[in-house]
Amino acid sequence: MLTLDSKIESLIRLRNDTKNALVKLKLNTIEDLLYHYPTRYADSSTFLSIKNLKEGDHATIRGTIKKIESKKSWKTKVPLSTAIVEDVSGSISVTWFNQPYLAKMISVGQTVELTGKITKNKDSLTLVNPSTKEEKVLPIDSHDSLFAGDSQGVLTPLYPESKGVSSEWFSHTINRALSEIKEIPDHIPESILKQYSLPGLKTALVWIHNPKKPEDALKARKRFAFDEIFKINTAKGQEKLRIQKEKAYNINTEDLDVEDFTKRFPFPLTKAQEKSIDQILSDLNKEAPMSRLLEGDVGSGKTAVAATAVYATVMNRPGTSEKKQTFGSLQVAYMAPTEILATQHFESFIEYFRHTGISIALITGSGCRKFPTKVASSQTPWTTISKAQLQKWIANGEIPIVIGTHALIQKSLSFKHLALAIIDEQHRFGLNQRKSIAKKDSHFPHLLSMTATPIPRTLALTIYGDLDLSLLDEMPVGRKQVINEIVLPNKREETYEKIRNLLEEGRQVYIICPRINEPDPDKEKAIVAKSVMEEAKRLQKDVFPKYKVGTLHSKMTKTEKEEAMEDFYSHKTDILVATSVVEVGVNVPNATVIIIEGAERFGLAQLHQLRGRVMRSSHQSYCYLFADAKSDKTKERMSVFIKAKNGFELAEYDLQIRGTGELSGLKQWGISDIGMEALRNIKLVEAAQKSAKDLINNDPELSKYPILKEVIKKYDQIHFE
Repeated sequence: MLTLDSKIESLIRLRNDTKNALVKLKLNTIEDLLYHYPTRYADSSTFLSIKNLKEGDHATIRGTIKKIESKKSWKTKVPLSTAIVEDVSGSISVTWFNQPYLAKMISVGQTVELTGKITKNKDSLTLVNPSTKEEKVLPIDSHDSLFAGDSQGVLTPLYPESKGVSSEWFSHTINRALSEIKEIPDHIPESILKQYSLPGLKTALVWIHNPKKPEDALKARKRFAFDEIFKINTAKGQEKLRIQKEKAYNINTEDLDVEDFTKRFPFPLTKAQEKSIDQILSDLNKEAPMSRLLEGDVGSGKTAVAATAVYATVMNRPGTSEKKQTFGSLQVAYMAPTEILATQHFESFIEYFRHTGISIALITGSGCRKFPTKVASSQTPWTTISKAQLQKWIANGEIPIVIGTHALIQKSLSFKHLALAIIDEQHRFGLNQRKSIAKKDSHFPHLLSMTATPIPRTLALTIYGDLDLSLLDEMPVGRKQVINEIVLPNKREETYEKIRNLLEEGRQVYIICPRINEPDPDKEKAIVAKSVMEEAKRLQKDVFPKYKVGTLHSKMTKTEKEEAMEDFYSHKTDILVATSVVEVGVNVPNATVIIIEGAERFGLAQLHQLRGRVMRSSHQSYCYLFADAKSDKTKERMSVFIKAKNGFELAEYDLQIRGTGELSGLKQWGISDIGMEALRNIKLVEAAQKSAKDLINNDPELSKYPILKEVIKKYDQIHFE
């Protein structure tokens, strides 16, 4: 019997190229296939005459086959079928790749309906890989259906394709699955479906794959958009309740002189920082574990807020609220995404905590350090120690503050009194991760998660549904606004001269390129854009010969990346030519200029992250966009980028105007395209979130909803990183 878990092969025999295509698309089961939605629909009531077709059109035509044959392409030997199709207005050539059987199925004189993209081959138009349907009559003969005022065309679903599997194959196979599968149990309760007028699951699947009218497809998409947000929030709601049942260290923050600590920061606190600190300290006072996200724009002072939370924690003794120890400190684990950032935090924390006498450790893949040190040194206030020794001191509670990378969650590392875990830059850190870092301790750590990636409110509500939100939407006093400029080709040399003057003053420069290497000149449609390696050579030789130019890109080894950044950080190099790998967390205050080559190729949120690399000091900073701003759309986007006051504005603009796929790194959230569509609709997100919350509050274990309980298990595995 066919079920959702059945393999696709149990439904239909698969050729090797089809199997490979399905593997690439990550489609293994009947369920995967049914959730492979059409990207759009072709409406046969709006077919075009052949003489009106233009290159780039997605069109539906009807005509008669005048000639058809199957053969293999001359160079690649790919099997293909070619045809000439004619209507009353003219004729067009048609090509189907990897579908040689079509020449046997369709004969000369037959009437067909074809839907696909019009391309240009030399001087003539061609219809490539269209979906194909046999028609009884040509439209000119079907007067009733063609000219009746209430005529309704057939909607043909068009699917994402891959070599070896066509849109037509998907349509045929999915319809076969829907007809053969007997039962598809619905995981959304009937009461919720009725409340929001959503179709049941089987109906929605039929409507999205084979709609009779456009309204059916829209209702189905609404159902699946709601469905995904609802499932994520249900899974997160369950996790939040489980965490709230755990026992955390009760951290007394009322008797602390927080002001004495915060006055040591280089900038006075903003109102947003003060509010966030109040929220965090209030959470730490409770015995239920804190689960909070601190979301702040680039340079808004998240580290200062985190340091205050660390101070509040380590100034408390271990023990219960009734009986505290008279010695020792609670411990904090601070996890950063890279060794460079972990090292920068370690150095910052030494300055913040020097007056307290509190011990601080750094643990990364490269080694371990400890502050303070008994060995006096004019060079460094810390000393290098062995990993085994550091593990021993952390395990017996001697070191309260431990900063590091993923090395912090190794099995060999054990804390004695871990009270607070701080996770920088979106590392997903849920129930299981917190349990693993707490190890044998009977207490559960408070969690402060931090991100500098501004994301739209709807996305934050969804992916961080288990976390309370604190926002830093102000910049520190004295921080100058970046001067932004779009540089046209004829102004390039003038801009280089400005940068030479800044280099002369001792400043440093980032230059961002879209590619690592030059494109293969023989490769068709290769993206022509500046590359890191060639641009670095050109700049060193012809533009900035007096200054040292370094490179950084994703194909370098971890060690090479660390060395490149360390050279830039210590000012051994003046100019760093890089891909967008520098966008997260790097802090080089002396770098005050960034050039972004091919700026039109980056999403706005990503451009903002890149611009954030030069918003790190009180020096005036500059961002130059070298963009090919020919289209009105590109000009509008660049204009929005220059005018936007903060990253949150840009993220919302990206979501509404360019679409979810353009938001920086959105594929990482583990949400499908249809789920991402839902994020444009705050009412839908709030409705799905409220439904999930009410359900969990009434039935935390989902004992009345076993199907839903099973379905959301996979959302426990999604890591929003």
